[in-house]
Amino acid sequence: MSGVSQQELEGWQSPAKPKVRSRAEANAAGLPAVSDVSLQSRVQVPGRNLQDSRGVLGNPEFRVPTGIPWSHRVRAFFGRPLRARLARGRRRFLRRAAVDCQALQQRVLQDLLKLNSGSAFARDFGLTPGMTVQQLRGQVPISDYELYRPYVDRMLRGETSALLGRRNRLLMFAMTSGTTSSSKYIPVTSRFLADYRAGWQMWGIELYRTVPGLPDLNVVQIASSHCRSLTPAGTPCGNISGLVASMQSPLVRSLYTIPAAVADISDADLKRRLILSLAYGDPHVGMFVTANPSTLLQLFESVQRNPEQLLRDLHDGLGSQITLPGSAGRRLKAAVRARADRSRHLQQLLRLYGQLAPRDVWPNLQVMACWTGGSASAYISRLREICEGITICDHGLHASEGRMTMPLAAETSAGMLEIGTHFFEFLPVEKADSADPHVLSAWELTPGREYYILLTTSSGFYRYNIRDVVRCTGFHGDAPLLEFLHKGAHISSITGEKISESQVVEAVRAAQADSGLCTTQFTMTPEWLDQPGYTLYVDLRRHTESTQLERFASLVEQQLCSRNEEYREKRQTGRLGAIRMRALPESAWQTLQQTRLKKSGGSAEQYKHPCLMPDPEFRSVFLQACGLAGEPLRQTHL
Repeated sequence: MSGVSQQELEGWQSPAKPKVRSRAEANAAGLPAVSDVSLQSRVQVPGRNLQDSRGVLGNPEFRVPTGIPWSHRVRAFFGRPLRARLARGRRRFLRRAAVDCQALQQRVLQDLLKLNSGSAFARDFGLTPGMTVQQLRGQVPISDYELYRPYVDRMLRGETSALLGRRNRLLMFAMTSGTTSSSKYIPVTSRFLADYRAGWQMWGIELYRTVPGLPDLNVVQIASSHCRSLTPAGTPCGNISGLVASMQSPLVRSLYTIPAAVADISDADLKRRLILSLAYGDPHVGMFVTANPSTLLQLFESVQRNPEQLLRDLHDGLGSQITLPGSAGRRLKAAVRARADRSRHLQQLLRLYGQLAPRDVWPNLQVMACWTGGSASAYISRLREICEGITICDHGLHASEGRMTMPLAAETSAGMLEIGTHFFEFLPVEKADSADPHVLSAWELTPGREYYILLTTSSGFYRYNIRDVVRCTGFHGDAPLLEFLHKGAHISSITGEKISESQVVEAVRAAQADSGLCTTQFTMTPEWLDQPGYTLYVDLRRHTESTQLERFASLVEQQLCSRNEEYREKRQTGRLGAIRMRALPESAWQTLQQTRLKKSGGSAEQYKHPCLMPDPEFRSVFLQACGLAGEPLRQTHL
């Protein structure tokens, strides 16, 4: 087999002893010089402060791109009219949202009531166009997916009128793992897709307006297939990001490094190798986009562990392993053709620096776009370490049920509520268990308070409790700014302490900063022993002495006590024992992810790692899912 020889690989296989040279030496070798970048971030100050209606992403000091091919500049030139139109639409929306939030939300509600009038659900619950918000609240209870499951089951068999009106065309079902054992099927309609795309476009166009040279560069977007299976009626089921990719125009599609057909590759290992080969084979990447930062870490760390495979795949090409039929397969084979020159260039980088750092591989890389709030924030410090000098932007709170927020500032997870797509209501967290809770509209929120977010959407869901807990951080005029905290299901309480997932994430992150101990994944779960308490399972890549584990557990304990006074009181009175800490190997976490995905039917890109599992009996299930049931584990007690 042709490829990079063993002799060529010698001298750089072990990143533990890198041949690090200066940037001057790199330049002398004909490699791109990359200057250090000082990043600044701007966050929204709580209160009803009206930002510039053009929108502001803060002022990170982006690098000026160099070496742009003329074909990319021509593409950017012809894309100017589209970008200008999208930018004008964004400015109009922000102006109206700032001064007319209430009227805009009421109009959206009437549009949705009219859109799905005549559906079986609308008839059963007495929903008619023209009814007021109070009348809607009197007709439909706050509910979760289980209220809609019988209607969705009818849709799966082809009865789309169970939830949808005659003019609301069904395109697919978005499958999501949710918080239960069975998958949820979210109807994706033509109106839903238009709203979904508009939200992404309004977020993305501000990046294209403010980031130097981004229109000239390519985007690596990691998506999943929109057709992983078919319903009995023949409707595709999968991920909406795959549907969007499959419907892009040739001009827009040319912006993306990863062909849409990659999403249809079922072999997980081959798909990963294709993504890596395509991404590392493209020197003109300006932005990575995916939902979860853990997806990016898995890709970059896999290259750190085994750069030889990447270089061989680039050198030899992966076309022989593509079995997709038709034109999509032919285009994909052409995309993963052999790139010997690129392989040799990356080999030079590896010899010089001992690793393939993103800012060296892609000199013009400007943005990493992914979730940064909630449990995803646990990965951000490691991502910043790997992606030094690259801005990390949150693309807003969104789920299979729809987009909810659009960040207006760089490097913050808080975003403005997308009030032009769904009708939103908010349930104060402290009133969630009330028999008759006082529900608020978007313009009635209070900065600093936490809420469950309720959705009425074009999918035919009304007052749907997605079980996301958000905090209001301020306002853009009258439109609220929200940050995602955690899923409502991820709250644990043994004796009334009510620990939230966000508190666990914050405590572990602070402990990492204080101890210097890095754990890429962790899960805390209650455990009923002689004295009930919590066990923190961690993924430690390096050997760690028991004294270091004890100090880390102590720091997590201190941080959790400072964030939750009920937990502190329960610890002081002895009703809860000290945190126990157990280290699991990396393979165990991979097994856990695969087991949870297999059970739920979700995709790897959708996977949300649980940083807190509230079920006291979850310990045995957790270890069994990790493939470690019955095996002795390293454990430390305070």
